[in-house]
Formats: sequence, structure tokens, C-alpha cells
Amino acid sequence: MADGGDSAPDLRIQGDSITLQPSGFVAPPEAVRGGEKEEALMKHMARFRSEPLQFLREVSLYVSGTGWRAYDDVIGQPIFYSGFSEHMKSLVMSAALLQTKISQLADMRIAVEEKEGLLNKHDKEFQTKRARRRAVLVQSLQEVAENLTDNMICKFESKTFIRGTYYVVTQLLLRAYHQGIHVSSEEVLRLRSVAEEAARKKQSIIFLPCHRSHVDYVSLQLLCYRLGLALPVVVAGDNLNFPIVGNILQHAGAMYIRRSFGDDQLYTTLVQAYIDALLQGGYNLECFIEGGRSRTGKLLPPKFGILSFVIDSLLSGRIEDAVICPVSTQYDKVVETEGYVTELLGVPKKKENLADFLSGGSSMLSLRLGRVDVRFHEPWSLRGFVNEQIARLSKVPSAINIDWKDTKNALVRQKLLRVLGYKVLADINDVSVVMPTALIGTVLLTLRGRGVGRTELIRRVEWLTDRVRAKGGRVAHFGNAPLSEVVERGLEVLGKDLVGVVGGLAEPTYYAVDRFQLSFYRNMTIHLFISEALGGGPSNQDIPFKDLHDQVLFLSSLFRGEFIYSGEGLAMNLEKTLAGLEADNVILIERDEEGTITKVGLSDAERAAGRENYDFYCFLIWPFIEASWLAAVSLMGLSPPLGQKEDIWIQLSKAQNSAQLLGKTLYHQGDLSYFEAVNKETLKNSFQRFQEEGIIQVVKSKDAKIPPRLRLAPEWRPARDDMTGNLIASGRLWDFTEKIASSRREGKNRRDGATDAVKKPDTKGKGKGVFAPPTLSREEARSLDKTVSEQKRRRTFENRAHL
Repeated sequence: MADGGDSAPDLRIQGDSITLQPSGFVAPPEAVRGGEKEEALMKHMARFRSEPLQFLREVSLYVSGTGWRAYDDVIGQPIFYSGFSEHMKSLVMSAALLQTKISQLADMRIAVEEKEGLLNKHDKEFQTKRARRRAVLVQSLQEVAENLTDNMICKFESKTFIRGTYYVVTQLLLRAYHQGIHVSSEEVLRLRSVAEEAARKKQSIIFLPCHRSHVDYVSLQLLCYRLGLALPVVVAGDNLNFPIVGNILQHAGAMYIRRSFGDDQLYTTLVQAYIDALLQGGYNLECFIEGGRSRTGKLLPPKFGILSFVIDSLLSGRIEDAVICPVSTQYDKVVETEGYVTELLGVPKKKENLADFLSGGSSMLSLRLGRVDVRFHEPWSLRGFVNEQIARLSKVPSAINIDWKDTKNALVRQKLLRVLGYKVLADINDVSVVMPTALIGTVLLTLRGRGVGRTELIRRVEWLTDRVRAKGGRVAHFGNAPLSEVVERGLEVLGKDLVGVVGGLAEPTYYAVDRFQLSFYRNMTIHLFISEALGGGPSNQDIPFKDLHDQVLFLSSLFRGEFIYSGEGLAMNLEKTLAGLEADNVILIERDEEGTITKVGLSDAERAAGRENYDFYCFLIWPFIEASWLAAVSLMGLSPPLGQKEDIWIQLSKAQNSAQLLGKTLYHQGDLSYFEAVNKETLKNSFQRFQEEGIIQVVKSKDAKIPPRLRLAPEWRPARDDMTGNLIASGRLWDFTEKIASSRREGKNRRDGATDAVKKPDTKGKGKGVFAPPTLSREEARSLDKTVSEQKRRRTFENRAHL
């Protein structure tokens, strides 16, 4: 590892070895430390005020392009040359796929004009006028496509630009993340080897990172530059394409796409043509598998937009193969978490602009946010993955008759996309590093008391570290630093706004100041313990195995869109989880004479320890159970009032906002244990699950001015008392809500599940402020029927347990 100086280390790569040296160092080191797997590729650089000569020397090295800074002999296809943008634009515009679509759109418009009488078929010069009109339409579409292409494509034009940008961005980033950017040298060597092979075959590496911060794509670009890899083209939302900054990002690797394509066939084909051009040329690509940034700290469900274009390129034969590389980026502290909390509490996201960008960049300079850890999963062949899945699916009995080898079939592609997305998420989890701040946040939010003493905090962090490693996870290491020092560093990075300390006691006592924001860091560990957490709940200290199995099955289905599960299946996961908890002396398992599990309960040792380990798993899952329960309770208010014969449709966003308002009310009245249960993302996920299961029905209008609307499915509507109009405590929705409630945290009014809490909202249907137009158009009604049928078919197709 580099010395403790302030200058950036050089990366020296010889064959299979990698050595980090002080900047400008030329002589070979006398000895190389053995067994060091984790390296800080970038540490903070010299500053003008403290080291003016060293600062000027570093600047001169970048300007002159000395050594690796020249970025000349990169591994990959040629980039950063004058004319690169025009070359890519010509590839896109000449693509047969795009030209065919332009011809189709022109013909479609001609047919409309003929039907409306704008072109007279009886005119003697009809064919001539028609051809002339078609040529005008084609030319107009070509101009539109060319303009869209210019705004969309990445523009790798100047090496001088990228050298300067690298230096400036590194200066800014490493002042904020003062402990540097860390990678695994083993993973870096493997990645370079794969990149060399891909370059020989002219194949693209598709980096698929998780997304928690805007720093994600910056750190990956910096690492690729530093390692001498061809920079990937980064798929970015056009919300980042604002004046000055948008142009800089586009020349540094960003390609801009709309958040929603709608029914724009030309734009959709244009994006496909550009993805084809990149993959056919062997240019690297970077796309965030979750779409947007995670505001909750854990992985979001995969978004399939760009992946669908990649899969189409492969399955349609326009490319032979591509290399998939899942990437995990972890932080001691994410700079945007305070803004995330504001958004999750219902404040609309502020549009990106230059003023906020500049003020945010300057404020970062004074922060001390710890370090960034980037991990690369072992890359794999996309073609190999597809072939393996088709072979596997062809052997598995299906509920519907389908030829899995027919890759043009929409259902086959949908299945491949889904499996691909969740495999990437699982791979990211496999290589993710748990940071000290995540360990501290998890411990503070999984204890029953108000605070924890320093000794106990260190003990629980050590216990959690052991549990993470036992589950196959990775914990960031700090060389030979004692755990007490690591915890102290973590507390310093989190700061007094998140973790408070009470002095003047027998020992320093720490407590969570901002539990909502601290939950972001707790959620960075939950994927490791989700199997144990799903078996938690206040009533499960002693439980028959069948009841435990049914509850885990129910909760697993409920949180299918919230967490990433092992692919081994429920039975195997449950068996392994119980065996692990038994080995840890947390639970006691009773078996019959044949060895079959009959009952599960807490062990005597766990009871004697105040059930601290059992509680740990419960505290992880309880906030999510609370959020799902809250979303289910809010559906009660969607039941039409007495005398209302027509369906009542409610704006989806307003229904979610009403659920959030209800949650805030219940929390402050003591009927909700966790304030983070009202966060917008978890509630949206709950509504999405309810829609997938047919509990609610959502209709989207083709008119962009009409927002999506929902109603409670007729078979799920609770009945009302004919005299009072109050909801009757029976029916599918009531039973469903009570089933969720059975796993909630014990406390005030929670033994009765939904009953007491539902008395809080207006259950007589008086609040009509969220109601949308009560009827659907014929087109919307047909769309709804089609959607409901497709959902039923999909549930049959997936052959999974349902709510």
C-alpha cells in the first residue's frame, strides 16, 4: 500500500502483480507486503495552501500526461479522439433498425392523411404528391432523430479534457471522502484480465452498479481511468442535462435518456440503435440496475429498461455476446441522506440545477465522510447466462404451455429479464462490504434501551461483525487498527446529528438522534439476515413449526419486491436458517422420533441473555412489517360509502400520500412504533405488491394529464354496517391486515391488530378529497380488463405463493 503522504499513488501493473507506490516513484520497492487484499487506489492529494510546490508538481504531471495520467494505452476500444461523436452519430443514424422504423412511421402518417382526406386518392397526381409528402415526412423524421441523437449520445472527444476533469474531480471527491477510495487488488487484477480478453473479442463490459449516491458513477469513472480501462458510457437521466454541468458530464461519459418513453416509437428505436452501436463496437457501458438512487439504503428491485435493450441486441443476433460485471459501491457516509429523508417524508424532489450543484460541491469540501469501497463481482458472459437459463427452464414443468427456446416470445424474454435482474442484485450483495457506520447504525437501532454504553456498543459491533462474516458477508477492514478505534472513526463520520453522546456518566453513552436517517445505514446490512428476520415477531418465542413455516411463507411473499432472497427456495432457506440459529444457541428445536421439526422456541441461554440476539432479527424486520400494515390499513378507506353504487377511482399518488398522513398520525398517537414506516418508498412498494396480487386495481390513461388511478378490487372490499356506515371487522382485506399485524412489534393497541388503528381514519367514506372521476372511459375499462387478465396469467405463469 502507498505511504502516508498526501500525493496520489501510482499503480504499477506487471504481469499478474499489482503494486501501489508514491506518485512519481520509479525504483522497485525493496519488499512487497504479502497477503494484502484491499488497497486504497486513491488517497487525498496535495493542497496548494499546505504544500504549494507538491500541488504545482501534481498539476504539471496531469497537464503533461506523465505515466498513467496520459490515458494513452487503455484496455478497450479507442475513445477520446476528435470526431468520436460524429462517428457514433453516423452509426446510429445509418442503423437498419432506425431507418426501417422511420419508413414505417412515415407510411403510418400517410395512411392517416389518406383516411382523413388530406391526400386525395382520385387526384391524377396522387402518386406523385403521395411520394413527395412521404419524402418530406421521412426527412422531418430524420432531422428529429438526428437532433435527439445529438442530445443523447456520449461525446468522448478530448483527452486533455478528461485529464483535467479527472484531476479536478479527484481533488473534490477525496477532500470529502478523506480516507480514499478502496478496492480489492484481487478483483482489480481479474477485471483487467477480463477487459483484455473482451477487447480482443471486441466485446463490451456492461458495468451494473448499485445506486445510492451521485458519487457512484464518479467513483467508477475515476477507477477505470486510474486502472487504464476504457471509460464506460454511463446511462443517465435527462434530469442531469442542465446548463454547463450537463455538457461536462456528456463529454466525460454520460448518455442522456428520458425517464419515460411513453408511446414514442421513434425515440425507443433510437435508444435501441445507440445501444446496438455501443455493443457492436465493443464500447463499455454502465447502467444502474435499480434505475434511480436508493433512498432507503438497501437494494431496490431491478429496473429492466436498459437491460431490455441489451437483451434485445443479444437475442435478435445483432451482437454475439457482452460481459456483465455487477459492482457494489459502499460508503462510510452518503452525502445525500439528509435530502433522502426529506423526500421519503413526502416533500417533492427538487429538480437538479446549476446553483444547487455548485453550492453542494463547495459544501462537500468541508465534510469528512470517511471512505468509499468499490467491489467488482467476477464478470460473466451474457450469452452463457441466457443459454444456461433456457436450458434450465426447458427442464422445469410449467403451468402454461411455452417453448422456452423461442426467444422472440415476450413471456420468455420477460422471464429472462427478471432472472437476469435479480441475479445481478444477488451478485452485488455477495461482494458488498459492510462499513463501520452500517455496523454502528444497525446496533443502535436494534437495541431496546434509550442508549448504549461505549463498552456494550463495541461488544455488539464485534458480535455483529462475526455474524456478518458467518453469513458470508464482508466487513471493511482497517489494517491492524483495534475495533475500538474503528468504532470511534465510525462515530466521528456519522456525526452528532445522527448519533448523540451523553457525557458525565460512568462511561460515554450513545443514542440515535435521527433514527430515520440512521435507518439508511441499518438497511445496508439487512440483506444478510433477511432469512432470520422473516421468522421474527412477538408471538413466535414458542411456535409450532407449521405455523412458523406458514408465517415465513406469507412474509416472504409480502416482501417479494422489497428484499432479495436466496434462489434455493423457501424450504431449504428455512432449514438452513433454523440450523444456524440453533447452532448459535438462539433457538431450541423440538423434533419427533423421525427427526422432523415439530416446534421452535427460544433457548434457555437466549432467554437468560434477555433475548438480545432474537430481538436483533426482529428489530430489523419490524419497520417493514409496520409499513406494509400501514399500507393495508389505508386501503380500508377506499371502501365506497353507503349508497355509492358506482366505483370510486382515486389518484394513486394521493392514496399513497393519504397512507403516509395516516401513518404520521398513528405514530404520534402511539399506534405505530417506527416513524421510518411512513417512508414513501416502502409504502410505494407495498402498493405495488397489492396491485400485483390483485388487491387493488390501477388504470393508467393515455392522456398524460390524467394521473394513474386505483380502486380496491371488488372481492377485497370490506362491507359496511347498514345503519352506521362503519366498516365491519370481517372479510378478505380485514383478515389480510390482521395477518400482517400478528408479526408487528408488541405495544400499545397492537395486540388487536387492525381493529383499534382503523378507528383512527375516516371509515365512513366521508373524505372525498382524494377521489378522482368516478367512472372510466371505455378505452380505460378495456385496458383495465386486459391488465387484470395479464396479472392473473402472470401469477399462474410464475407459479409462486401469493397473498
